[in-house]
Amino acid sequence: MQRKSFLQLAGLGLLPLSGFSTSNNSRRHYRIAVPTYLQKGDTIGIVCPSGYSTMEDIQSSITQIESWGYKIRIGNTVGKRDNTFGGTDEDRRADFQLMLDDDTIKAILCATGGYGAVRIIDLIDFKSFKKNPKWVIGFSDITVLHSHIHQVYHTATLHSKMSGSFPKDWSTADAIQIETINSIKKALEGEKIMYPIIPNFNNKIGKAEGILVGGNLKILENMSGSVSSIDTVGKILFVEDVGEPLYNIDRMFCNLNRSGKLNQLKALIVGSFTNIKPDNLDSPFGRDIYQIIKERTAGFDYPICFDFPVGHQKNNFALKCGIKHRLDVQNDAVSFNEIS
Repeated sequence: MQRKSFLQLAGLGLLPLSGFSTSNNSRRHYRIAVPTYLQKGDTIGIVCPSGYSTMEDIQSSITQIESWGYKIRIGNTVGKRDNTFGGTDEDRRADFQLMLDDDTIKAILCATGGYGAVRIIDLIDFKSFKKNPKWVIGFSDITVLHSHIHQVYHTATLHSKMSGSFPKDWSTADAIQIETINSIKKALEGEKIMYPIIPNFNNKIGKAEGILVGGNLKILENMSGSVSSIDTVGKILFVEDVGEPLYNIDRMFCNLNRSGKLNQLKALIVGSFTNIKPDNLDSPFGRDIYQIIKERTAGFDYPICFDFPVGHQKNNFALKCGIKHRLDVQNDAVSFNEIS
């Protein structure tokens, strides 16, 4: 198409301009909207945008959140099931949409992860959310929402445990369960969190400041090439995963590297990689998680923190995605703090 004809059609609105890429620089200069922090009496909605969850599964989270002084709105998808999903795609879309559009709901807590958020993300209307942003809370498959909301709507979200992660009996919960669940309350109320980070000799020493982005590594890889794919330039990236073989973790880091998501970071934070599938004994991969990541980041000089307390484990602290943080990695100590 000739340039003159292209511009004429574009001016008439007859071309799908959203399908044409713009320079990355134009996407990096934006202000992050931070949802209003919660106060006692505010309402938190609980929904199932991915896997299914029952009332019994979420009851302990309801009890604990109400003890914090908040009200609970239970979504229509809680108790629904369509095989692995928390209801049909339309059930889950409609339920999440109701929570987004209801101005009395100040935060949306996802009941569980699993799979399914990517099937509905493009069907959700975020117009009301843009005018009245609220905290979207969860991890694992909910990385789809974190990634999409950050990249498209430039709004902070909360990566943290979900309803299914609350201890059934709070009186018998261990210290780390209590601390990580309380980190959700602290984050929602605007309090800064102190992260207990144990130094690891594999760490790369250094200091960095940047907006925090990331989540589940597999989901971040799946977002590549879509509108939801996070721009990591100048940011602190954190990753975690569960149930993957070592060769696939290596493959996902190769994807991050080849797609340019590792080369201009401010820092890399590596959470837990739990339940790693065993190697084929006849043909072992021959590298552990530390070797994989050090190989894939060998040409970069930014700090790297291993074994950060985030991921599919008890030691899974709340993290504010989209908020600027400072990371300081030293041989004998590591600190990670939100910057006001």
